[in-house]
Amino acid sequence: MAAQSRPSARRGPSGAWGRLKTATVDPLDAYGLPSKGETRLHDHKNQENYYNKIVERYMRFCASSKDGEALEQAFATLSISGVTLDTPPTAKAVNAASQPSRIQSDVPKAQELSTILMAMRKLREAIVGSHRTDQFAQRAYIFIIHATTLTKHMESYHPALLYLLRIIHPCTPLSAPELQEFVGYLILDLACRQGELSEAYVVKSQYKHRDRRVDAVLNALVHDSWYRFWRIKRAVDGYQRALMNWADEDMRTHALKCLGRSYLAADKSYVERVADAKWEDLVKNGCGWQLEDGGKIMIRKPKPRVPSSQSQG
Repeated sequence: MAAQSRPSARRGPSGAWGRLKTATVDPLDAYGLPSKGETRLHDHKNQENYYNKIVERYMRFCASSKDGEALEQAFATLSISGVTLDTPPTAKAVNAASQPSRIQSDVPKAQELSTILMAMRKLREAIVGSHRTDQFAQRAYIFIIHATTLTKHMESYHPALLYLLRIIHPCTPLSAPELQEFVGYLILDLACRQGELSEAYVVKSQYKHRDRRVDAVLNALVHDSWYRFWRIKRAVDGYQRALMNWADEDMRTHALKCLGRSYLAADKSYVERVADAKWEDLVKNGCGWQLEDGGKIMIRKPKPRVPSSQSQG
């Protein structure tokens, strides 16, 4: 009698199992916003682990750029690409598709930076929600202020700066040099971004702040001295320079108006030094002056002379 054949092993549809695999979650997206109900980040240990992941990702992002100029360009992609912290992924893709090819290549970097900035916001909200003002909170806020100042992300660095000075510092005092540093940032933000010179001097007096470079910036703004402003900007550190950038357009416009009132024509190189910008960038931003052959820029055309009336004989 022939042996009965063994039943073949039953196999399920392998494709279906593959589709059920758990999607990989970005560690920085593992938590929601505490302001939206996330409570896990109120745990101190979770905050510290999350902070380490943010620092690691931010340092990796910075290291991916070849030099300081490339890094500044990478920071600029956050605004160039139109990617913001509140833009959903689908909108990001639609927005990227409408951009020129050069900008499209920058969008992944902008999205990565956007993810890092959102993670910093989650950590800030968690520290505030847990009423933490210890050394960790101080260190985390110092890192966040430095990073978001360079990216010119005012929505992040400004509230963090105020919280550090007004809430954390009274409980966990900053060292004297650190206090001078961050008060200086607040003064520059008031003067250069907000245009509140009088308020900047109030803060300077309140904290007895002494910094010759910050004083020189205030003096240049008070006297509309574009020459001194551009000169100081080349001497300050990267964080101070990022804050001074907020006043660039106003100072540049004032400098060009001074040229327009004083000159009929000027060398291209001189105009670029006065405006602290390349001629091509000035044209893109609406400068209507004409570049003549030989490198001269025609600022105003001289009025034609009216011939004197001849005496009637």
